[in-house]
Amino acid sequence: MQPDQIDTFLDLCETRSFHRSAERLGVTQSTVSGRVAALERALGVTLLRRSRAGCELTTEGLRFEPHARALRHAMVEARAAARGAGGRAMTIRLGLQNDLAAEDPARWVARVQTLLPEAALYIEADYSAQMCRDVLGGALDLALIFTPHPSPDIHFESLGELTYCMIAPPGEGLEALAVVTPERYVLANLSPAFSRTHDALLPGLAFPVLAAGQGATVRGMILSLGVAGYQEERAAERLIAEGRAVAVEGAPRLTQPIFAAIHYRNRHRPVWRKLMAAMRLNLGSPG
Repeated sequence: MQPDQIDTFLDLCETRSFHRSAERLGVTQSTVSGRVAALERALGVTLLRRSRAGCELTTEGLRFEPHARALRHAMVEARAAARGAGGRAMTIRLGLQNDLAAEDPARWVARVQTLLPEAALYIEADYSAQMCRDVLGGALDLALIFTPHPSPDIHFESLGELTYCMIAPPGEGLEALAVVTPERYVLANLSPAFSRTHDALLPGLAFPVLAAGQGATVRGMILSLGVAGYQEERAAERLIAEGRAVAVEGAPRLTQPIFAAIHYRNRHRPVWRKLMAAMRLNLGSPG
């Protein structure tokens, strides 16, 4: 069994389509078929059954899937261990939700370095869905995310929440919520949970002219376009202290939950338990 055969089989478990998996993996459909056939020969069973609608897992395929995920995870871990970390005892691959990495990545790095000074660090900024896939595949050891994407092989743990405040540039006449209109507002579309809370508390601003999925982009629009919008509390307080923004009076504070995602097999290992405890938020303040 080769790594590319395992990766191809697991991708087909998600897509249920040889055509779509070929596109996602950047290979031809015949290559996908060849990899699956070679894997089936090595195992001596049929893993996938094709149909006009795509493909489906056989009983043997369903049984093999969790073992394939474990094999891929083990291969990634073995590759990382073999490469070493320049004399360091271990390498920690940490994923951060884009907003967490953009605002102040040093506070997360400092926590790891304080707890595990002998470790080398690799930091990856991405969105929740991709980081969950990376944890599942072994590319990341631990990820701090906004939205859990359930998987039997990933353990999720609540760490706390961040607080967001509505701000606007001074002198734009947006100092009060009553005067903020959809035409003069940018929606921070950070996660499904954040959007649900936002729309419930601010139904009149649920469909504005502007929207963005990253806090840094929202901030840029607020400052350059003269509109109101939400920023993480620390960033909002900094902009207000610098005189570049004012708090919008009457606007509710919104919260964004943060979760740790870790491979299920690592959930009880002491080093990861200590690391997640060190990452735990306290009322939105990582300090």
